[in-house]
Amino acid sequence: MKYRRPRHHFRGSWMVAITAAITATPAIAATSHFGTFSLSPGFEPAAGIVTGHTGGYYSLSEISRRDRDRNPCVGFADPQPDHILKLEKDFDRLNIQVNSGAYDTTLVIQGPDDKTIRCGDDTGTNKDASFEDKNFKSGTYKIWVGTFNPGMRRNYTLTVQQK
Repeated sequence: MKYRRPRHHFRGSWMVAITAAITATPAIAATSHFGTFSLSPGFEPAAGIVTGHTGGYYSLSEISRRDRDRNPCVGFADPQPDHILKLEKDFDRLNIQVNSGAYDTTLVIQGPDDKTIRCGDDTGTNKDASFEDKNFKSGTYKIWVGTFNPGMRRNYTLTVQQK
């Protein structure tokens, strides 16, 4: 008896699934490259300092073209956030700064819900990104540190200060 390959009625459906998977926009993960840190009002300054490095080809404008104040969201990073910040209580005002040694960095902050986006770019004459805003509600914030050119790897320190 000669072996015959079974015929499937779903011929080509696997190709559709593969094509869909390749062309899908990457999902934003609930984990981060450099970990999670938590802050409560009155935190020690050292608790608001974390480090990491930039790098990636994902356009941060895919998260949002503009933030809630109409600031442009620009730069390139990885689709996965660099840091996750958990605010244990509400903060009246926070300042978030990147220090990469004056390379041209950008900042995207998403939280405490997926719709609230804050974006930062140059700080005065410094090319490093920063963002200061009021009314940070308790919750989880995803933070991306990007660069203007895709794939640029720069070490940085991210500092969160209570104002």
